[in-house]
Amino acid sequence: MKLTIFKPDGNKSSSSITVDKNVFAIEPNEAAVHQAVIAELANFRQGTSSSKNRSMVRGGGRKPFRQKGRGGARAGTIRSPLWVGGGTVFGPEPRTYSHKLPKKLRRLARKSVLSDKASKKGIMVVEDFKLESPKTRDMVKMLSDLNISGKKVLILPEEISENLVLATNNIPGVYVVKADFASTYDLIDCDILLFTESGLKLLNKSLGDKAS
Repeated sequence: MKLTIFKPDGNKSSSSITVDKNVFAIEPNEAAVHQAVIAELANFRQGTSSSKNRSMVRGGGRKPFRQKGRGGARAGTIRSPLWVGGGTVFGPEPRTYSHKLPKKLRRLARKSVLSDKASKKGIMVVEDFKLESPKTRDMVKMLSDLNISGKKVLILPEEISENLVLATNNIPGVYVVKADFASTYDLIDCDILLFTESGLKLLNKSLGDKAS
Protein backbone atom coordinates (compact mmCIF):
# COMPACT_ATOMS: atom_id res chain seq x y z
CA MET A 1 0.00 0.00 0.00
CA LYS A 2 1.39 3.38 -1.03
CA LEU A 3 0.71 6.83 0.41
CA THR A 4 1.48 10.16 -1.27
CA ILE A 5 4.10 12.36 0.34
CA PHE A 6 3.55 16.12 0.41
CA LYS A 7 6.08 18.90 0.77
CA PRO A 8 5.60 21.41 3.62
CA ASP A 9 4.53 23.99 1.02
CA GLY A 10 1.56 21.80 0.03
CA ASN A 11 2.91 20.47 -3.27
CA LYS A 12 3.11 16.76 -3.93
CA SER A 13 6.51 15.15 -3.68
CA SER A 14 7.83 13.08 -6.55
CA SER A 15 8.12 10.08 -4.23
CA SER A 16 5.65 8.00 -2.25
CA ILE A 17 5.94 5.75 0.78
CA THR A 18 4.97 2.09 1.02
CA VAL A 19 3.27 1.00 4.25
CA ASP A 20 2.27 -2.38 5.64
CA LYS A 21 -1.22 -3.32 4.44
CA ASN A 22 -1.62 -5.30 7.68
CA VAL A 23 -1.42 -2.00 9.55
CA PHE A 24 -3.17 0.46 7.23
CA ALA A 25 -5.56 -1.74 5.25
CA ILE A 26 -7.20 -4.23 7.59
CA GLU A 27 -10.89 -4.66 8.36
CA PRO A 28 -11.45 -2.34 11.38
CA ASN A 29 -12.40 -4.14 14.57
CA GLU A 30 -14.85 -1.83 16.33
CA ALA A 31 -15.00 -3.97 19.47
CA ALA A 32 -11.23 -3.74 19.94
CA VAL A 33 -11.29 0.04 19.41
CA HIS A 34 -14.12 0.41 21.94
CA GLN A 35 -12.30 -1.61 24.59
CA ALA A 36 -9.04 0.28 24.03
CA VAL A 37 -10.66 3.71 24.27
CA ILE A 38 -12.60 2.77 27.42
CA ALA A 39 -9.40 1.46 29.02
CA GLU A 40 -7.36 4.53 28.07
CA LEU A 41 -10.00 6.95 29.36
CA ALA A 42 -10.20 4.96 32.60
CA ASN A 43 -6.42 5.16 32.97
CA PHE A 44 -6.61 8.95 32.70
CA ARG A 45 -8.66 9.10 35.91
CA GLN A 46 -6.71 10.08 39.01
CA GLY A 47 -8.88 8.29 41.55
CA THR A 48 -7.91 10.75 44.29
CA SER A 49 -11.40 11.74 45.47
CA SER A 50 -11.68 11.15 49.21
CA SER A 51 -13.78 11.83 52.28
CA LYS A 52 -13.35 11.24 56.02
CA ASN A 53 -15.29 8.62 57.91
CA ARG A 54 -16.05 9.01 61.62
CA SER A 55 -12.74 7.49 62.66
CA MET A 56 -10.79 10.05 60.60
CA VAL A 57 -12.58 13.24 61.68
CA ARG A 58 -10.69 15.14 64.35
CA GLY A 59 -12.22 15.34 67.84
CA GLY A 60 -15.17 13.50 69.33
CA GLY A 61 -13.18 11.45 71.81
CA ARG A 62 -15.28 12.48 74.79
CA LYS A 63 -18.92 11.54 75.16
CA PRO A 64 -20.78 14.84 74.66
CA PHE A 65 -23.33 14.33 77.48
CA ARG A 66 -24.60 11.69 79.84
CA GLN A 67 -26.42 8.67 78.53
CA LYS A 68 -29.74 9.13 80.35
CA GLY A 69 -31.84 11.86 81.90
CA ARG A 70 -31.75 14.60 79.24
CA GLY A 71 -34.82 13.57 77.33
CA GLY A 72 -32.88 13.46 74.04
CA ALA A 73 -31.29 10.80 71.94
CA ARG A 74 -28.14 9.24 73.31
CA ALA A 75 -24.83 10.13 71.66
CA GLY A 76 -21.35 8.74 72.05
CA THR A 77 -19.40 11.23 69.91
CA ILE A 78 -19.87 14.60 68.25
CA ARG A 79 -18.33 13.15 65.07
CA SER A 80 -21.23 10.80 64.38
CA PRO A 81 -22.40 10.91 60.73
CA LEU A 82 -25.74 12.17 62.10
CA TRP A 83 -24.15 15.35 63.43
CA VAL A 84 -23.02 18.43 61.51
CA GLY A 85 -19.26 18.18 61.15
CA GLY A 86 -19.34 14.42 61.59
CA GLY A 87 -17.90 11.73 59.38
CA THR A 88 -19.23 10.67 55.99
CA VAL A 89 -21.01 7.35 55.51
CA PHE A 90 -19.90 5.35 52.47
CA GLY A 91 -18.08 8.35 51.01
CA PRO A 92 -15.55 8.16 48.17
CA GLU A 93 -12.10 6.77 48.95
CA PRO A 94 -8.87 6.83 46.90
CA ARG A 95 -8.80 4.04 44.37
CA THR A 96 -7.22 3.10 41.06
CA TYR A 97 -9.20 2.98 37.83
CA SER A 98 -6.38 1.42 35.82
CA HIS A 99 -7.50 -1.13 33.27
CA LYS A 100 -5.03 -3.35 31.44
CA LEU A 101 -5.53 -4.81 27.99
CA PRO A 102 -3.59 -7.53 26.17
CA LYS A 103 -0.82 -6.18 23.95
CA LYS A 104 -2.33 -7.78 20.83
CA LEU A 105 -5.68 -6.12 21.50
CA ARG A 106 -4.06 -2.69 21.94
CA ARG A 107 -2.18 -3.10 18.66
CA LEU A 108 -5.30 -4.33 16.86
CA ALA A 109 -7.21 -1.26 18.04
CA ARG A 110 -4.58 1.13 16.70
CA LYS A 111 -4.36 -0.75 13.41
CA SER A 112 -8.15 -0.57 13.09
CA VAL A 113 -8.18 3.20 13.56
CA LEU A 114 -5.29 3.71 11.14
CA SER A 115 -7.00 1.55 8.51
CA ASP A 116 -10.27 3.43 8.94
CA LYS A 117 -8.50 6.80 8.65
CA ALA A 118 -6.61 5.65 5.55
CA SER A 119 -9.82 4.51 3.85
CA LYS A 120 -11.45 7.88 4.55
CA LYS A 121 -8.51 10.01 3.36
CA GLY A 122 -7.75 11.01 6.94
CA ILE A 123 -3.98 10.41 6.71
CA MET A 124 -1.44 12.83 5.24
CA VAL A 125 2.31 12.35 5.00
CA VAL A 126 4.65 15.32 4.83
CA GLU A 127 8.37 15.35 4.18
CA ASP A 128 10.50 15.64 7.29
CA PHE A 129 10.72 19.31 8.18
CA LYS A 130 12.54 21.32 10.80
CA LEU A 131 11.14 24.54 12.20
CA GLU A 132 13.88 27.12 12.47
CA SER A 133 11.86 29.16 14.98
CA PRO A 134 8.98 28.51 17.39
CA LYS A 135 6.70 30.99 15.60
CA THR A 136 3.07 29.94 15.45
CA ARG A 137 2.56 31.70 12.12
CA ASP A 138 5.04 29.32 10.44
CA MET A 139 3.00 26.30 11.50
CA VAL A 140 -0.28 28.04 10.60
CA LYS A 141 1.10 28.71 7.12
CA MET A 142 2.15 25.09 6.67
CA LEU A 143 -1.27 23.79 7.72
CA SER A 144 -2.90 26.29 5.34
CA ASP A 145 -0.63 25.20 2.46
CA LEU A 146 -1.57 21.58 3.16
CA ASN A 147 -5.24 22.62 3.12
CA ILE A 148 -5.98 21.24 6.59
CA SER A 149 -6.26 24.47 8.58
CA GLY A 150 -9.40 24.64 10.73
CA LYS A 151 -9.44 20.87 11.21
CA LYS A 152 -8.48 18.87 14.27
CA VAL A 153 -4.97 17.68 13.42
CA LEU A 154 -2.65 15.26 15.20
CA ILE A 155 0.97 15.71 14.15
CA LEU A 156 3.01 12.51 14.46
CA PRO A 157 6.77 13.03 14.03
CA GLU A 158 9.58 10.59 14.81
CA GLU A 159 11.01 13.02 17.36
CA ILE A 160 9.35 16.05 18.94
CA SER A 161 11.38 19.25 18.86
CA GLU A 162 10.88 22.15 21.25
CA ASN A 163 10.15 24.51 18.35
CA LEU A 164 7.38 22.21 17.10
CA VAL A 165 5.72 22.12 20.52
CA LEU A 166 5.92 25.90 20.95
CA ALA A 167 4.67 26.55 17.41
CA THR A 168 1.56 24.40 17.88
CA ASN A 169 0.67 25.32 21.48
CA ASN A 170 -1.54 28.25 20.50
CA ILE A 171 -3.29 26.65 17.54
CA PRO A 172 -6.73 25.29 18.55
CA GLY A 173 -7.26 21.66 17.60
CA VAL A 174 -3.61 20.92 16.74
CA TYR A 175 -1.68 18.44 18.87
CA VAL A 176 1.71 16.76 18.71
CA VAL A 177 2.45 13.18 19.81
CA LYS A 178 5.50 11.05 19.08
CA ALA A 179 4.44 8.61 16.37
CA ASP A 180 5.01 5.37 18.27
CA PHE A 181 3.52 6.79 21.50
CA ALA A 182 0.12 7.63 19.99
CA SER A 183 -2.73 5.80 21.72
CA THR A 184 -5.97 4.61 20.17
CA TYR A 185 -7.76 7.60 21.69
CA ASP A 186 -5.14 10.00 20.24
CA LEU A 187 -5.59 8.51 16.78
CA ILE A 188 -9.38 8.48 16.80
CA ASP A 189 -9.85 11.92 18.37
CA CYS A 190 -8.85 13.96 15.30
CA ASP A 191 -9.85 14.67 11.71
CA ILE A 192 -6.41 14.38 10.14
CA LEU A 193 -3.35 12.33 11.08
CA LEU A 194 -0.37 14.33 9.82
CA PHE A 195 2.68 12.07 9.74
CA THR A 196 6.20 13.12 8.96
CA GLU A 197 7.85 10.64 6.63
CA SER A 198 10.14 9.31 9.38
CA GLY A 199 7.26 9.25 11.87
CA LEU A 200 5.19 7.07 9.54
CA LYS A 201 8.09 4.67 9.04
CA LEU A 202 8.53 4.42 12.81
CA LEU A 203 4.86 3.60 13.45
CA ASN A 204 4.70 1.25 10.49
CA LYS A 205 7.67 -0.65 11.91
CA SER A 206 6.36 -0.75 15.49
CA LEU A 207 2.93 -2.09 14.46
CA GLY A 208 4.04 -4.33 11.61
CA ASP A 209 3.81 -8.10 11.81
CA LYS A 210 7.56 -8.39 12.39
CA ALA A 211 7.41 -6.06 15.40
CA SER A 212 7.93 -7.64 18.79
